[in-house]
Amino acid sequence: MIKKLSLISLFTLLPASYYFAQTTVFAYVKGQDGKPVERAEVDLEQSVDDVTADKIGYFQFVDLKPGHYLITVTKPNFESKILKFDVTADEKRKDLGVIVLNNSLGTDAGVVVIDDSASDTEDGGSSMQPTVGLLSSGRDAFQNVSAFELGAYWFRPRGVDNRFEDVMFNGVSMSKNDDGRIDFNNWGGLNDVTRYPYENVDNITPSEYAFGNLGGVAYYNTRASSYRKQTSLAYSFTNRSYLHRAMATYSSGMSKSGWAFTFSGSRRWGDNAIIDGVYQDAYAYFASVEKKFSERHSINFTGFGSPTYRASNSPNTQEVYDIMGKDYNSYWGWQDGEKRNSRIRKVFEPMFMLTDYLKIGKNSNWINTVSYQIGSDARSRLDWFHAADPNPTYYRKLPSYGLLTADEFRAQSQIDWNYLYNTNRLNLNNMDGSEKGASYSLVEDVNKDKTFNWASHFDARLKENWKLNINFNFQNLNSDNFRRVKDLLGANYANNLNPFNNDARYNIDDENYKVREGDRTQYSYQLHKNHYTLNVSTEVDFNKFNIVASIFSSYSEAYRNGDYRSGIAEFANNSKGKSAVYDALDAGIKGKITYKINGKNFIVYNGAFFSLAPTFNELYINPRAVDYLTPGVKNQVINSNDLSYIMRGQVLKLRLSGYYTTISNSTEISRYYAASSSSTNSGTYNTLINEAMSGADKRYMGAELGFDVKITPTLNATGVASVGEYKFTNTPQVYSFDDQVGFRSYGKANIKDYKVAGTPQKAFSFGLKYNSTKYWWVGASANYLMDQYLDFSALNKTASLYTIPGTSDVLYDGVTPELIQQLTAQKKFDDQFMLNANAGKSFQFGKYRMGISISVNNILNNRDYVTGGFEQGRLANFPQALEENNRGTPYFGPKLWYDRGRTFFTNVYLRF
Repeated sequence: MIKKLSLISLFTLLPASYYFAQTTVFAYVKGQDGKPVERAEVDLEQSVDDVTADKIGYFQFVDLKPGHYLITVTKPNFESKILKFDVTADEKRKDLGVIVLNNSLGTDAGVVVIDDSASDTEDGGSSMQPTVGLLSSGRDAFQNVSAFELGAYWFRPRGVDNRFEDVMFNGVSMSKNDDGRIDFNNWGGLNDVTRYPYENVDNITPSEYAFGNLGGVAYYNTRASSYRKQTSLAYSFTNRSYLHRAMATYSSGMSKSGWAFTFSGSRRWGDNAIIDGVYQDAYAYFASVEKKFSERHSINFTGFGSPTYRASNSPNTQEVYDIMGKDYNSYWGWQDGEKRNSRIRKVFEPMFMLTDYLKIGKNSNWINTVSYQIGSDARSRLDWFHAADPNPTYYRKLPSYGLLTADEFRAQSQIDWNYLYNTNRLNLNNMDGSEKGASYSLVEDVNKDKTFNWASHFDARLKENWKLNINFNFQNLNSDNFRRVKDLLGANYANNLNPFNNDARYNIDDENYKVREGDRTQYSYQLHKNHYTLNVSTEVDFNKFNIVASIFSSYSEAYRNGDYRSGIAEFANNSKGKSAVYDALDAGIKGKITYKINGKNFIVYNGAFFSLAPTFNELYINPRAVDYLTPGVKNQVINSNDLSYIMRGQVLKLRLSGYYTTISNSTEISRYYAASSSSTNSGTYNTLINEAMSGADKRYMGAELGFDVKITPTLNATGVASVGEYKFTNTPQVYSFDDQVGFRSYGKANIKDYKVAGTPQKAFSFGLKYNSTKYWWVGASANYLMDQYLDFSALNKTASLYTIPGTSDVLYDGVTPELIQQLTAQKKFDDQFMLNANAGKSFQFGKYRMGISISVNNILNNRDYVTGGFEQGRLANFPQALEENNRGTPYFGPKLWYDRGRTFFTNVYLRF
């Protein structure tokens, strides 16, 4: 094939040489490994048209008159290269030789992983590219700015969160079954090998490898021979969630004997980067080994994991921040001269894959992957039994409550580990000398998954302009969930008893309620699921149109198996043993139509209509205690459409899009301690509430603008505008479940037109970047974020807030529509301005290449931006809510997280 392309290139070159007196200029574009770089864009400054390198990296310009010229060679994920040359009158052909493009020097790429940024992505890897000319060779300006600049401030394009994104490794989905979200900790620190997805489609654009969701698909191919042959060493210094990162990666390339190896490892560590008491120690490893049996058949083994040990930081009320500052974290305290955090997440879930690559005939490929993932995810917290809450920010300890002054609060604002140990030691024995259980202990909520996957992908080119993709996935999950005692803090044992319900036994079948370190306590159950998915897509290319259609269907069956029989009589028969099987059937369709106005202007329509089965978190209202299904739980139904105008000009690249998405029948679960009213009397009690909002409908609509302007060959300007409105459009039902009364219906939540929280609904960014011909660059961006809202408690938005318990319409004294509006209004945060900057330079020393870069976010150190927060649901009745509202400083104000202020990330690497 390459020989044919070379001959074609030669015969297109010869006429230009012989029939015209002017000069033909040509060259070959290659990467550092000597391989051709296809589809690199070559911009001739003195011409209105640019050209694209072919499959062997060849390009040419014909009919150039004598003079001085400048060309810019660009390719996503490579550094741009600028060359100057002269053409003289006696030259018929001018050979610029081989132009070598170095790997991009930008910050670490790939999907955003903790503090690691995302970058533009590699070519989709499709064996068929549309002839209409709109190639998916890289993400556009809007997506890049969203990831780099706005993403650092929790901006989510189109309001879509992690639940609706798909990340796949060799066809295996990395979404977790409990909540549907992607846990980037599974491959955190492996930036060298997860830098560029093999395919990256945004939003609802159809994918070749999966049906996808609302937030797009990132598909990673870990084939050893696909990585660039080189050794890479890197060190990073930052003040984000860790201080140091070291990485090393080696790729051998394919040997003559048919073997290829890629290995990568890293470590991230450090403490007190910005937030007090936060520290991290995380390792990562990756191994990929490929054996090539023939040009048509290869097998690849991949293993990777990222054992991570990380401390958390607390959300706080505004009163606490005003006293302690924005860096305050209530989760830690001093012990023996060292900071000890009570909220530690320890996660290690390695994955092992075996992938078979088979080429069938000339136009078909069949890829099969089997994988197995094991490991655990453990999150610690303090627990107490018939003792005072050890949380330093417990509302009775706040100055507003009146027991402590601000200075006294500051003096005891961290966890007093010595007090916890001393309390246990003073209570080691009862009066009769027998052992007594712990007043305080440290427990861990543990999730141990065993997941088997089979992913099969088949593609075939049916005709030159027609391609077919078939994807089949099977997943078997066995998830073990339990709480265990991590540290007795000097006590003899902990009590496996429920202090919120008259010390009822958590497991009535076990007469021994004493649990030691490492033992299970309070809850223990398994979740099981089988999931089958079939996806078929096709792409047809015409002269003016490109059409893609994709359909899918899936079937799942899930159940819970409890280990403990509850000591609460009402729940005894629904807590232990296998539950009924919940089965769900999903289906959907996606389509994309691209219309070519001309070679640089396009109109693109995307549409999707599909359903999503509930996740485990949505399916069971309180799986720790019982197998009850969440009332009203259903499959979500999603309808999404967008229309875009795209310009791919020499000077200006632009996309303008409008979108409209609806989500119906969504279920949202919240869990918190609350002061709840009894349904049988006017009293209240404190209990753990499991709140469910079922049948919620949401609408996401808005417009996006992204542009990239080449002001000069070395200076680019980028701009982004995202104007959205994400809100609830109905009044869903609200239910709760607790140990005191079981299920309870609160009626409808009056949340119609309330805004979806978790992201700014409007965002704007403008940036400049200078790329020097001397291989250095510098850039800056100004970012403006608007319409960020507080997440609300649905229970407090129901009529139960202002009606007397046991009645349906009898109001508390003093209730007025104005007071109800005042008590239930959703809080909107102030708009914020952020300034970012980045710079870098690369050096070449023979075969050695070195680079250094730095990025700084929030240069102005703006600490007023709220990145997230939620309304506390503790006060669910009118008299208490009104009293709380009338206080100068509320006891139960919203819990907030603030931006960390000025952060930086520096990186230096050596590659050879």
